[in-house]
Amino acid sequence: MKIQRIDHVGINVNDLSAAKEFFLNFGLEVQGEWEMEGELMDQVFGLNDVRVACVGLGTPDGQAWIELIKFYRPTDERVIQQPFANTPGIRHIAFAVEDIEAVVAKLKKKSPEISSEILQYEDSYKLCYVRGPEGIILELAEQIK
Repeated sequence: MKIQRIDHVGINVNDLSAAKEFFLNFGLEVQGEWEMEGELMDQVFGLNDVRVACVGLGTPDGQAWIELIKFYRPTDERVIQQPFANTPGIRHIAFAVEDIEAVVAKLKKKSPEISSEILQYEDSYKLCYVRGPEGIILELAEQIK
């Protein structure tokens, strides 16, 4: 048995269009959009009467992608908690970027919350945390050459 790779990361959202816009502005590209429902989805998710809409977004090189998932049924309308970087659970997605200053400037135009300034880690990386819609946190990392 051999694990080949992480295939994708799924992110449940209430506002699919806002999350999609955030990741498009960041620079990901739509790989596909679809809706699913029925008995198979009920079994996969362990829920009843499932209906979801999904948007797959990938990096321009096609090496990684995320799946945004909006549950129409059953709903979970609880208030989104804004987690801190140290809140237990999966907390952020890290992206390797070129020209971190330009990426952060582009994101600031659309007003996401920049959780930190661009900081340098030793002589190896420039790092910055950015908060998107619904508590999504991105770590941006530019390798210093």
